[in-house]
Amino acid sequence: MTPAPDEAELRARLDDGLARLVLNPDHAERERLLALVALLARWNRAYNLTAVRDPIEMVARHLLDSLSVSAYLQGDSVLDVGTGAGLPGLPLAITQPGRAFALLDSSGKKTRFVRQAALELALTNVEVVQARFESYRPGRKFATILSRAVAPLAVLAAAAEPLLEPSGRLLVMKGRRPSEELAALAPVLGRVLVHRLAVPFVEGERHLIEIRPE
Repeated sequence: MTPAPDEAELRARLDDGLARLVLNPDHAERERLLALVALLARWNRAYNLTAVRDPIEMVARHLLDSLSVSAYLQGDSVLDVGTGAGLPGLPLAITQPGRAFALLDSSGKKTRFVRQAALELALTNVEVVQARFESYRPGRKFATILSRAVAPLAVLAAAAEPLLEPSGRLLVMKGRRPSEELAALAPVLGRVLVHRLAVPFVEGERHLIEIRPE
């Protein structure tokens, strides 16, 4: 069995990754990011929240992957659709305290973890919602709607339309460039941009699909 990494190793991996992403969270935010990894690792042993078991891998595949889209957020309100174990919403909320984040998932097991994590990490800018995206009607709209590839682009775009501010944007995180899904998008959805992401210590392609209503 591979020995668990010590705190110094995790901290070094996080600091290296943040530098490569040209991000500079303050000390308290870095401590919260590391505390989130510890919470994920502890809860994962009992509740199977994520397939990633190694905390070192969690730093790359959960924290750094989530934070790789930081520059693409806009406005003061963000909806994270299908947040699962709070990804990418929790890492982004930790490093962007000036924005309000709603973290949405239909799984009670996962939303219980996200609520507990937000409480333990003292994240006052996080609201956790257990609901299905297509039936979620909060009575307000969001400047950014973000999803880590929980559904095809066309499905996400259609469900996001009534919840997105007129000048807002839908951001969908994908692995390989989803050419077939892009081709299936209706032209009336707006302007579609594809950004290639470079996530430190993560092999394989990563893309961000940005849809701006017009």
